[in-house]
Amino acid sequence: MNLLYLTFVFPLIGFLLLSFSRGRLSENLSALIGVGSIGLSAIVTAYVIWQFNVAPPEGGHYTQVLWQWMAVEGFTPNFALYLDGLSVTMLGVVVGVGFLIHLFASWYMRGEAGYSRFFAYTNLFIASMLFLVLGDNLLFLYFGWEGVGLCSYLLIGFYYSNRNNGNAALKAFIVTRIGDVFMAIGLFILFAQLGTLNVQELLVLAPQKFQAGDFWMVMATLMLLGGAVGKSAQLPLQTWLADAMAGPTPVSALIHAATMVTAGVYLIARTHGLFTLAPEILHLVGIVGGVTLVLAGFAALVQTDIKRILAYSTMSQIGYMFLALGVGAWDGAIFHLMTHAFFKALLFLASGAVIVACHHEQNIFKMGGLWKKLPLAYASFIVGGAALAALPLVTAGFYSKDEILWEAFASGNNGLLYAGLVGAFMTSLYTFRLIFIAFHGEAKTEAHAGHGIAHWLPLSVLIVLSTAIGAMIVPPLHGVLPESVGHAGGEAKHSLEIASGAIALAGILLAALLFLGKRRFVTAIANSGIGRFLSAWWFAAWGFDWIYDKLFVKPYLAISHVLRKDPLDQTIGLIPRMAKGGHTALSRTETGQLRWYAASMAAGSVLVIGAIVLVAV
Repeated sequence: MNLLYLTFVFPLIGFLLLSFSRGRLSENLSALIGVGSIGLSAIVTAYVIWQFNVAPPEGGHYTQVLWQWMAVEGFTPNFALYLDGLSVTMLGVVVGVGFLIHLFASWYMRGEAGYSRFFAYTNLFIASMLFLVLGDNLLFLYFGWEGVGLCSYLLIGFYYSNRNNGNAALKAFIVTRIGDVFMAIGLFILFAQLGTLNVQELLVLAPQKFQAGDFWMVMATLMLLGGAVGKSAQLPLQTWLADAMAGPTPVSALIHAATMVTAGVYLIARTHGLFTLAPEILHLVGIVGGVTLVLAGFAALVQTDIKRILAYSTMSQIGYMFLALGVGAWDGAIFHLMTHAFFKALLFLASGAVIVACHHEQNIFKMGGLWKKLPLAYASFIVGGAALAALPLVTAGFYSKDEILWEAFASGNNGLLYAGLVGAFMTSLYTFRLIFIAFHGEAKTEAHAGHGIAHWLPLSVLIVLSTAIGAMIVPPLHGVLPESVGHAGGEAKHSLEIASGAIALAGILLAALLFLGKRRFVTAIANSGIGRFLSAWWFAAWGFDWIYDKLFVKPYLAISHVLRKDPLDQTIGLIPRMAKGGHTALSRTETGQLRWYAASMAAGSVLVIGAIVLVAV
C-alpha cells in the first residue's frame, strides 16, 4: 500500500505533459498520455485494493504521510493519505469508472478542437477527486474539493466559443462556490472548537466534548451540509446540474458517475460521527434528499434533451443517497453510490454514442427507430435503464435502492419511505419514456453505429457491472461506518422488495402504454390547459431559476448599478474633475501668439501694480 500516492501522481503527470505540450501533440499521442495516465493509476489502484483485502492493515486503516503541509502556531496538517474501507470504495469507483470514461472519450472526442486540452482537464479532474477522497484531513479534502470545482468549470465550458456554454460553466462555478463558502465556515467552526481538522481526530474528540444537539455541532454540520448540497446538486443548490450538460458527453459521465456529484455524499459519510451528534441536521439531510428525488423525477419526465433527462435522474439518485444518509443507512448510501456510478456511466456513454450516430442531435423526439441501427447503444440503454429503474433481481440498482428503502422503513420514517417509492415509480417511467421514444417508433434520422475498441469495450464492461453481477461487489465498510438500524429483515423486508419491484414494473408498463405507438393520449394530455401548465413548470425544473433570478440576480445587478454612481464615489471623483478643469483652463492660455503673451504680461503687470497700490493705501 506504499504505492498509494501513485494513484494521483500519474494523472498529475498526464495533466502536466498535456498542458505543457500546448496542443502540439497528435491526437494519438494525446490519447496515449491522457488515457494511459489513468490506466496506470487504475493498475496501481487494483494492486492497492487487492493488498487491502488480502492483507488488511492493522486497525483496518492505513495512513501514508508524504510531508508536513504547514506549521502555523500549533496547526500542523500533514499532506497525508488515509485509506480505509470507505476511501477504498471511492478509489475504485473514481479510478475504475474514470478509466472507462477516458477510454471512451478517446473515441468520442476524435476530430474535436482542443483534444489534448480535454484530456489535460480530465486528468486534473481525476487527480483532484483523488485528493478529495484520500485526504486524511478536511483541509486536504477541501483542496481537492476546490480542484474538482475548477475542473468542472473548465470542462463544462470546454466549447467556450459558444456563449451559452460559458454561461453554464459560470453558473456551475458560482452556485457550487456558494456551497463551498458554507463548507469553509464549517471548517473554521470545527477547528475553533476542536483544534484540529484531521478527520479521525475530529471523530474521536467531538463525542468527548459535545453532547448530541450541541449548538456548535449543529452549526458545523449545517455548514458541511451546505457544501454537500452544492457539490451534489441537491435542493436548494441544484440548479447548475442540468445546464452542465453543455460540456462534452464524457464530461457529463465523469461529473455524474465518477467524480463531482458524489463528493457531497462522501463528505457526509466521512464525517458521520459529527452528523450523529446533530440528529436534527442528519434528519434534514434525509428530507433534502427525499424532496430532491421527487422534484427531479417530475422534471425528468418532460425533458426532450437526452442528456438533461439523465442529468435530472442523477439529481434524483443522489437524492436517494442523501435520504439513506438521513435515516442512518450509511452502508446503503455508499453501496448505491457505487452501483449508480456503473449504470449512470453506462447511460451517459451510450447517450454519447447515440449523439454521435445521430450527427449530434440530442432531442429524443428527433430520433426514433434506433434499436436496429445501434444495437450496442440500445442494449446499453436497456440494461442501464433497467438498473436505474431498479428492475427486480437482475440489476445492480435494485439491490442498492432496495436497501435504502428498507432502511427508511426500519427507521420508522414513513415520509421518506413514501418519497422513495414515488421516486422509484417516476424513475422507471421517465427512463423508459426516453428509451421508447428514442429507440422505437419511426426513424427520423440516419444513424451510423460507432466502431472501435474504445467505443465498445467501456460499454460492454459497464453493461456487465450494471447487472446483478455489479451488486456482488460489496464495499468493505464493516467497522468504518455505523451499523444500520435495519440490517435484519425477514418477512417485512421481502414484502417491501416485492412492493418496490412491482412499482418499478408498473412504471415501465405505463411508459410502454403511453409512449409506444402513436402517443395520442399523451399528446392530448400535453395539449390540455393543465397539461401545458405542468409541462412548462416541470420543464423549467419547478421554476427555481426564475425564483433565484428574481430574488438574487436582478436585485444584485440593480444594487451594482446604483453603487457605480454612489455619492461617495462622486465626492472622491470631484478632486480629479477640479484638477482636470484647472488644467483645461490653463491650457487655453497657451495660444502660441506673441501678441497674446505681451498683452497677458501687460495685464498681469497692471494687476500686480494695482494690488500693491491698494495694499499701500
